[in-house]
Amino acid sequence: MRQAAGSEQQTIVSSENSSDDGQDDGQQVWDVVVVGAGPAGASAAYAAAVAGRRVLLLEKAELPRYKTCGGGIIGPSRDALPPGFELPFRDRIHAVTFSLEGRFARTRRSKQMLFGLINRPEFDHQLVEHAQKAGAELRTGATVSRVEQHGSAVPDRRSVAVVLQDGETLLARAVVGADGSASRIGAHVGVKLDQVDLGLEAEIPVPETVAEDWKGRVLIDWGPLPGSYGWVFPKGDTLTVGVISARGEGAATKRYLEDFIARLGLAGFEPSISSGHLTRCRADDSPLSRGRVLVCGDAAGLLEPWTREGISFALRSGRLAGEWAVRIAEAHDAVDTRRQALNYAFAIKAGLGVEMSIGRRMLQIFERRPGVFHAALTGFRPAWKAFAGITRGSTSLGDMVRSHPMAERALSRIDR
Repeated sequence: MRQAAGSEQQTIVSSENSSDDGQDDGQQVWDVVVVGAGPAGASAAYAAAVAGRRVLLLEKAELPRYKTCGGGIIGPSRDALPPGFELPFRDRIHAVTFSLEGRFARTRRSKQMLFGLINRPEFDHQLVEHAQKAGAELRTGATVSRVEQHGSAVPDRRSVAVVLQDGETLLARAVVGADGSASRIGAHVGVKLDQVDLGLEAEIPVPETVAEDWKGRVLIDWGPLPGSYGWVFPKGDTLTVGVISARGEGAATKRYLEDFIARLGLAGFEPSISSGHLTRCRADDSPLSRGRVLVCGDAAGLLEPWTREGISFALRSGRLAGEWAVRIAEAHDAVDTRRQALNYAFAIKAGLGVEMSIGRRMLQIFERRPGVFHAALTGFRPAWKAFAGITRGSTSLGDMVRSHPMAERALSRIDR
């Protein structure tokens, strides 16, 4: 167990603000236990810690650890970071090449940076360090087996038992599940999914001459499978190359990645890492809490359905989960606990939920007519400006549809 600098002082502050001394029959009771130290979990731990709570952040792996992810940091991700966070950019993107199954390639450029690229191990680790500096305590190598809100392991109605794989039991006033798309906490809450996709990715070291050709530019290729696309993200001397499509098309998705790499002239370079992961989108009626347990990020199925962008959803939902976990930790009865959990769900649905709803519509249209999207982004200036605005964070899909009736009419027309 590692104690963050300044956490002793933080414990004193939180004890002054708590209704009890943080002990239950000699066992420490944490205000908030966060399961999973990715962007969602680190954001939740940070938000709860800066509010003066006793926070424990659990992570089953040792940090830093690899995560399959393109690593694109768009405007909403940047805006959701803790104050003073310095992004460890590996590249700054000013140009995007779009292609349609390798054909009709066209590059659009911007004087302003569109978005930045990071490596997830160092980005995630840096987020955790910010949570620790705020007073959260980190335990790595801690695998959660289950959570219990009733039974012999739970001393009172204000406690949640977090049971680790080695049998140790931790007590908390509130728990935040941020343990990824195969979340144990999500299973406890009863998260329901309506979209599951398979992403395959390769980290390919390349010579300096190849890296220089990609510097400041990414490629997005609309793929051969419904709803699929591929990407090339440059990160110094390494290119992150990946594809994504619906689960159930595993063999076809693998062929798409192999063909994509060969078409790019990268087949002769040995990947340093080849990996895959499933992305999961929640159903509209999926719960976000159960009793004193909240879920956020991938554990809640929160990501943009069309692009499958998840970092901004993780950061934003994690911050909200941390803030409402503090309120739940302070709740003295089931009625107040339920009220705070419903407020958390409302905050998620009013923001991220709206974006997901529009993203689903975009995906449905894109699955049927990818050529329309390609033609619009490469030949219709307002579409390119909208794309650039979304990546920079000056607008969002939700803002566009709410503020511009023409955008809603265009979506409806294309849909028909």
